[in-house]
Parts: sequence; C-alpha cells; structure tokens
Amino acid sequence: MQGYTQRSVSDKLFDTFVYVFMVIVAIVTLYPFLNVLAISFNDSIDTVRGGLTIYPREFTLKNYETIFGFDGLLVGFRNSVIRTVVGTLIGVISASMMAYTLSRPDFQARRWMSFVFALTMYFTGGLIPGFLLMKNLGLIGTFSVYIIPAILSVWNVFIVRSYIDGLPYALQESAKIDGANDWTIFWKIILPLCQPVLATIALFIAVGHWNAWLDTYLFNNRNPGNTTLQYELMKILLSTQTGSNYRDPNAQQAIAAVSPESIKMAITIVVTVPILLVYPFLQKYFVKGMTLGAVKS
Repeated sequence: MQGYTQRSVSDKLFDTFVYVFMVIVAIVTLYPFLNVLAISFNDSIDTVRGGLTIYPREFTLKNYETIFGFDGLLVGFRNSVIRTVVGTLIGVISASMMAYTLSRPDFQARRWMSFVFALTMYFTGGLIPGFLLMKNLGLIGTFSVYIIPAILSVWNVFIVRSYIDGLPYALQESAKIDGANDWTIFWKIILPLCQPVLATIALFIAVGHWNAWLDTYLFNNRNPGNTTLQYELMKILLSTQTGSNYRDPNAQQAIAAVSPESIKMAITIVVTVPILLVYPFLQKYFVKGMTLGAVKS
C-alpha cells in the first residue's frame, strides 16, 4: 500500500512537471508573436520608449492604415494568393508524380535520374544565367515566371519518394492483378496513402510562394499588374526607412507619423496571419492521412 501511495505521488509530481514545462514552452513560443502584435497596434512614438510586452500601451490602427494606404497592395495581395494556390497545387502534383515514377522498381532509369536530380541540388547556373534563361523563355514581365520555374522541387520529390518507398509494394501488385493501370494506382492508392507527406510539402511550397519577393524584383519590377504582396511590403518598409515614397507624394505625412519599427511589425503580422489561417486546414489532412496509414498497417 505504501509503495502504491509513493508511486502515485511520483506520478503526480511527474504530471506537474510536464504541465509546468508545457506552460513555459507555450509562453516562450507565443510571447514573441504577441509582442510583435502589440507593437504593430501601438502608437509609433510610444513604441520608441520601449518596454512593450504583449499588449499595446496606446492602441492605434495608424500603422496598418499607412500600409494599406499604398497603391498596389491589393493587387499584390491578389497575385500572391493566386500564385500560392496555383503554385502549391502544381508543385504537389508534379512532385508526387515524379516521386511515384522514381519509386517504381520496374523503372529502369530511376537510379540514373535520381543521380541527375540530386546534382541540381548542389550545382546551379547562378543568378545571371537564370535571368538570361527566363528572358530567352519569354517569361520576363509575365505571371508565369512565378509558376513555371517552381513547378518541380527535387527536395520535395525525394521526400515523397522516401515516403512511397515505405509503403507496401504489394498494394500496387494487388491493384495490377485487379486490372488497375499505373494512372489508377497513382490516384486511387498512392495519393490517399501519401496525404501526410503531401500536406507537409504543400505547406513548404505555399510558404515559399507566399514569402517570395526576389523574383518579382528581378522579373516583374516594371509590371505593376504582376506585383506581389511581399514585394510591395518590402517597398513600403524601404519608404519608411529612407523617408521617401515611390508612388504618392501625398503619403509623406503618413509615413512621417510612423516609425520603421512599427511598420516592420505590422508587415510581419500581415504576412504571417494568412499562413496561420491556412495551417489548421492542412493539420486536418495530417490527421486524416495518419488515420489512413494506421488502417493500412
């Protein structure tokens, strides 16, 4: 009886330690984001004093009003959403199809192609040859420059292929015996079982497209219709830091009323919130895919 009581006390102490540890981890994880959120909603002059924690001392929307008052931001937001959705769908489909091909034991050239693909991860042509290639392909100044060069990621292909290699090959053989072709096997068997890894690379691809701005600067800086949200926010941040505005001289007074630090934090919130809103939907597919994997096992 004493041993049972002692064991129960130990369990309670362990549970208490776990709860305290998780609370500390939650605070450490959430505090930086809450601090950024507080600064973004705080008055710029008051922010210079410092000492802000997780709530604004002088609440204001001026920082966000300054950001959304710039021309081109809505166009950039629309293009970034379209780019992220289209680029993610194409990237996931292309990576999964190529991974399925390389995972097939009856594909004779799979080792040679895997070697060639791996070389592209370590050796690239560089910035200038890449720009010349985009120019020769006629992609400069077009929306396609965001999609076509990013159709296939070798890293994502290898991740999905490793996951497919862990699936029982007997599933494909059984489907072939039942009369299924490779296309049916891919869509009806491989893709449903690969939902966890596909959701993972979908998140990687979506974040990459959403945060990209350098390709806009290189290939579409003279075409306002194809601008992206990140590029527009980068120009707003430069405007607040240099005290100049690249579009509307009447915005000088609005820029002078805010500090670069406040604008930086507001920009961080603007680009982060959409990803935070999308992640719960991907999390659902994580759970669903793991459930299918458990049933398979």
